[in-house]
Parts: sequence; structure tokens; C-alpha cells
Amino acid sequence: MFGMSFFEIFVIAVVAVLVLGPDKLPQAMINIAKFFKLIKKSVNDAKSSFDQEMKISELKEDAKKYKENMTKTTENVRKKLTFEELDELKKNISEVSDSINKGVQSIKDPKSAIKNAVLGDDESKEA
Repeated sequence: MFGMSFFEIFVIAVVAVLVLGPDKLPQAMINIAKFFKLIKKSVNDAKSSFDQEMKISELKEDAKKYKENMTKTTENVRKKLTFEELDELKKNISEVSDSINKGVQSIKDPKSAIKNAVLGDDESKEA
């Protein structure tokens, strides 16, 4: 205990009996025991308080990581939706462009445009 041997503890006990006397020694031992118990309780409270603060700190870090992860995921979803919307717009633009090109072609060749309108688009596909 405290790095002391049995002989050192025995010497301290003998000195305590001689100094305090047999009447005051039991009360002194009780007071010393209470003092050590109080110190032990204070150390345990400080330790549990420190552990609790560490857990709170870890929870804050985990919450921050989850928040960052959710933000990144949300941004990725937004980017993906944006790319899908751009693909859809590109498709619509190409359809409009094709119909404009057909209209321009019919203006350049009015005979075939009238023929296609009268006979139908099937023959124009064959040509």
C-alpha cells in the first residue's frame, strides 16, 4: 500500500500509539479513514464527470460527422437530379431541333412538303 513495506507501516503504527495514546488512536483512525474515503469519492466524481464530458464530446463529433455525411448525400442527390434534368432538357431540345429542321427542309422543298402532307409521312421515310 503506497509503496510501503510491512515494517514501515508497523513503525508508523507504533509512533501513532506513542504520540496519540491508546485513547485518541481509534478516533484518529476513524478520521483518517473518513479523509481517505472523501478523497476517493472526490477522485471518482471527477473521473465520472470527465468520462461523461468525453462521451458528450464523442457524441458531438459523431453528430457532426453524420451531419456532414447527410449534407454530402443531399448535394450528390441534387447533382444527380440536376444531371437527369439536363439530360431531359437536352432530349427535348433535340426533338424541337429535329422538328425545326424538318420545317426548314419543307420550306426549301415545298413540293416534297406538300407531297408528304398529302400522301403521309410513310413515303417520306422510304425516300
